[in-house]
Amino acid sequence: MKFKLELTVGAFILMGFACAMVLAFASTNSADRLGGDTYEVVARFANTGELKARAPVKIAGVRVGEVSALVLDPERFEAVATLRLSTDGGELPLDTSAGIFTSGLLGERYVGLTPGGDPEALKDGDEILLTQSAVVLEQLIGKYMFGNADGGGSDGGQSAGGPTDSVKSESTNPSSDASSADTPEGASDDSTTPP
Repeated sequence: MKFKLELTVGAFILMGFACAMVLAFASTNSADRLGGDTYEVVARFANTGELKARAPVKIAGVRVGEVSALVLDPERFEAVATLRLSTDGGELPLDTSAGIFTSGLLGERYVGLTPGGDPEALKDGDEILLTQSAVVLEQLIGKYMFGNADGGGSDGGQSAGGPTDSVKSESTNPSSDASSADTPEGASDDSTTPP
């Protein structure tokens, strides 16, 4: 009876290893995940944030490809992303734009494509010219926390047209001085005398 129990436990452990191996091979085979023929296009970004190789490429929230490689262009100092797209997603117009987005607030990065209206389609090896770099959360927080620390955007709490501006405009208004100068000394102006 003890031998039968050990044999059963050993069989379950072997099945667990086999399932793990199948999952490992299935997750690394990108051709199967994209489903069929693929082609590659290139997009340049000033900042890719935390975008990594094998990140999804989506159109309207539907996965149509993946990032196959990320390299730095040593001449222009831009990140060059190679996107492997499935032909099942249809032909993308030549003026398609690419942007790097985040799934949720702190989720994974992905490349979102927005098809344009050009009648000519992207082909294997083409470059997507309209790109939008990643928004880095740390830079946004720093900009809002320390953006006005140097006094560049602040005027001491007073906005244009504040109290100091209205005082200056009353004292330098030539029309108010001209109307009092036109009135003779003995005459009174009915609009300014109390009843």
